[in-house]
Amino acid sequence: MERPNRVVLQERDAAGTLTSTAVSHIGFHVPDVAAAASFYGRVLGLVVQGELENGGLRLGWGTGHHVVDLIEGEKSLAYYGFEVRDTDGIEGIRKRLLAAGHDVSELDPSFIDYALGTADGISVPDPDGNIVHFHGPVERQGENAADTGRRPIKFQHTTVGTVDVAAMAAFFVDVVGFRISDQLEDGKFAWLRSDRDHHTLAVVEIGKAGDIDHYSYDLAEWEDFKAWCDRLTDLGVDVSWGPGRHGPGNNLFVFFDDPAGNHIELSAEMEKFHDDRVTYVPRRWKPIPTSVNLWGGQLATWRKTSEGN
Repeated sequence: MERPNRVVLQERDAAGTLTSTAVSHIGFHVPDVAAAASFYGRVLGLVVQGELENGGLRLGWGTGHHVVDLIEGEKSLAYYGFEVRDTDGIEGIRKRLLAAGHDVSELDPSFIDYALGTADGISVPDPDGNIVHFHGPVERQGENAADTGRRPIKFQHTTVGTVDVAAMAAFFVDVVGFRISDQLEDGKFAWLRSDRDHHTLAVVEIGKAGDIDHYSYDLAEWEDFKAWCDRLTDLGVDVSWGPGRHGPGNNLFVFFDDPAGNHIELSAEMEKFHDDRVTYVPRRWKPIPTSVNLWGGQLATWRKTSEGN
């Protein structure tokens, strides 16, 4: 018999359509743009690539596609984006969104400045009203070629806070084309994939809409992860959670905050899924601290599970 608090998220319709889609960029409203930009440069090696309206800044690595946009204002999520490298991916997403009754608009070309060929793009509100960008392939000079002990190799995933995990998961899975990798049994956390990484997007119930839970940068391997834990101390950056290892994704993690209070994760050894070779069934983890932190269940003050804390 199913436990009363058990919620099984389903994969329907377009699930699994996307297999070569990754996170692209993210935009934040922050109270102090200069302080945030300085922090991202000092800690993560992101450089200013351009200026936005009203004193905002666009940050990235090298001359490739941008990673973070900083916009002056009260702390909130402005938008988040994905790079779609699937054949006919943007057109397919557009058709499915329109057929499902979503309000789709063309993406401002400034978000795809460093395009490979013709990079199409669309913008759509997610079920919570957050703006999501989808665009075609872009150049990523400067990624995967750094001193990995001193700079992440890529932007890895976004975790969006929500009031309705089921609705968000249905939007991204059934319409956009992601798949479910894992969920908590109570349905309050789901991890979604759109390439070989265990998750490029996660959604978690935080009791409100319009905010990010956290976002993550990828480190190359265990040796770099250890070096980064020491590096954060050397830089005077307080660790807010970790180091630890997640159950879903099996990745190493350590968390800290930017000056605006956005939670940043450094991750290594993310689990890989090979959907072209193996059939997977989404796993359902118990909603207890030792599921989201296998190393003893220690949690951040802002991370809650419905059982055990």
